[in-house]
Amino acid sequence: MQSITINGSQRESVGKVATKALRNAGKVPCVLYGGDKPLHFSADEVSFKNLVYTANVYTATIELDGTNYHAILQDIQFHPVSDKILHVDFYQLFDDKLVTMNIPVRLVGTAPGVINGGSLRFAMRKLSVRALPADLPDFINADISKMRIGHKLYVTALASDKFTILHPENSVVVQVRTARTAIADQEEEEEGEEGEEGAEEGTEESSEASE
Repeated sequence: MQSITINGSQRESVGKVATKALRNAGKVPCVLYGGDKPLHFSADEVSFKNLVYTANVYTATIELDGTNYHAILQDIQFHPVSDKILHVDFYQLFDDKLVTMNIPVRLVGTAPGVINGGSLRFAMRKLSVRALPADLPDFINADISKMRIGHKLYVTALASDKFTILHPENSVVVQVRTARTAIADQEEEEEGEEGEEGAEEGTEESSEASE
């Protein structure tokens, strides 16, 4: 999985006054959990742009006083009005410890059922998976190239030896359903055909009567 580097500085004070001063200076108070003890640090708010404001998922490499810590974003708080980042919690990663993350699902191919008028319902755009840090994927591919109307793709079809999907086996990731417009069009066509048949029968009866 790709990683975003965040250059931080350890915080000497964690009080409200110090925290407010950091935010006024354009920095975000952060805490790194998962190690021997929580590490309090701060980083420039712009450093989080590519980590937070994206549909992709990344790990983070936090540089603190010459030491690198590999982590994942655990929690983030935004200002209710301005949406500015107020606080970020990270969880430290270790090569031999399993970690849980929400990984985006990427659709691959075009469903024949959609081409034939069906509606694609993408129910689960992210899946919660558990794996070692080295085995965390950037995304999970879901092949829909053989899905016809009425077909469903379950999480079991996306299973991998490198990670465990933490959802019930009957969870539907994506399905192709009959679209209402397709039904309406079909009904109109059938009604049109019946009308044509009725007109033909009327024409035949008129011809016989004239004879």
